Amino acid sequence: MTDAVTNPAQNTGPAPMQPSALTKRRYAAERRFKAYGVGAVAIGVIALLLLLTSILSRGLPAFTQTFIRADIYLAPQVLDPKGNRDRDDIAKVMTFSYTPLIKDSLASLANELKDGPVPQATPALLAGMVSGAANAQLRDYVLAHPDEIGKTVAFEFLANARIDQYLKGNVTRESAAADSKVDPTQLDIADALVKQGIMSKRFNPAFITNPDASENRPEAAGLGVALLGSAYMMLIVLVLSLPIGVAASIYLEEFAPKNWITDVIEVNISNLAAVPSIVFGILGLAIFINFMHLPNSAPIVGGLVLTLMTLPTIIISTRASLKSVPPSIKEAALGVGASKMQSIFHHVLPLAMPGILTGTIIGLAQALGETAPLLLIGMVAFVRDYPGPLPGGLLDPATGLPVQVYNFTQRADPAFVERASGAIIVLLAFLVVMNAIAIFLRQRLERTW
Repeated sequence: MTDAVTNPAQNTGPAPMQPSALTKRRYAAERRFKAYGVGAVAIGVIALLLLLTSILSRGLPAFTQTFIRADIYLAPQVLDPKGNRDRDDIAKVMTFSYTPLIKDSLASLANELKDGPVPQATPALLAGMVSGAANAQLRDYVLAHPDEIGKTVAFEFLANARIDQYLKGNVTRESAAADSKVDPTQLDIADALVKQGIMSKRFNPAFITNPDASENRPEAAGLGVALLGSAYMMLIVLVLSLPIGVAASIYLEEFAPKNWITDVIEVNISNLAAVPSIVFGILGLAIFINFMHLPNSAPIVGGLVLTLMTLPTIIISTRASLKSVPPSIKEAALGVGASKMQSIFHHVLPLAMPGILTGTIIGLAQALGETAPLLLIGMVAFVRDYPGPLPGGLLDPATGLPVQVYNFTQRADPAFVERASGAIIVLLAFLVVMNAIAIFLRQRLERTW
């Protein structure tokens, strides 16, 4: 018996197979497809970032406003001639009666500037820097604080749009020289007031709470009426679309006979989900306004139109949620003696509720951002007064948040463009919150089998 010498070269095994030309082309195609996918995602992300950057850069300044502080003497002989401090009597004093009080205060301030940093300052120039809504601001303050009459109070007035835009860097001295709504000397006055701390920018909650304003007072325009109108419409959509959509879905999925009639209904529901929203606006105009004679620009009409638009989305998502529940759960309930109604409402529906709620919230978010149907039913009108409390407020004139954005963009003053971007930020914030709630409910309530 001899010792065998092992040659490593003899135990290397078969040589690895080289990929064929076809395999190489297939691998190359896969790599290209992955590159296309990454490129598509990158383009989408870049476009989204550019969009958000544009909106935020233009819209965030709308949440700040320039204010001018002045000491106002609330002359009792002007504001309360009877001297009884009765709010009803004070309310009879017209808004323009407050103008001399403001001018007197600004005149003394103009004299200080004239003797100091701005020799060209005059009371008229300084008064022109104050918003046209200053009289109404002061009147509202006096009505809320009648005991202040006869005293000198420190009050903050809104600066007009041109001065506000100057401090925000959107108005230059070159543009002011060609603008009839601002004098270059007023810009010098603004710089001097900023140095003295009399004029400053700060957060302006009135942009959220105030109603819309005229084209001559963009600095006083707010979103209050639009937010309340959108809230009323979303309430109507939720109250009507959720029960109707869920009931229709349960009937079609569990009780309706499977024949050509139900097939036609299902096809038309799917088609309605793809119909342009402006078609629902035309339908609402014909039925709710021309036939039923409901008031134009009322939240109830907007809510009904948006309900019709949201129903197909809720029905489709609800049916998908009902189908996702394993049939064995319903069969087990039937096997232990439960009726068909009990098996659906006690077992299937609770398990499908996460998907139903998610679809409902997504449908509401879609309805919140719709503009075209609301334009056709007259909600584009300028609305100054807030709608009343429920239920009567559903018939009062109002507008919606997306329509308010449209209104702002149709006005000539550049300050309204800033406010339109600010309104878009508010609308996006609501949409993000609603989608976050939908994701939270799905993760919190969803069950796996």
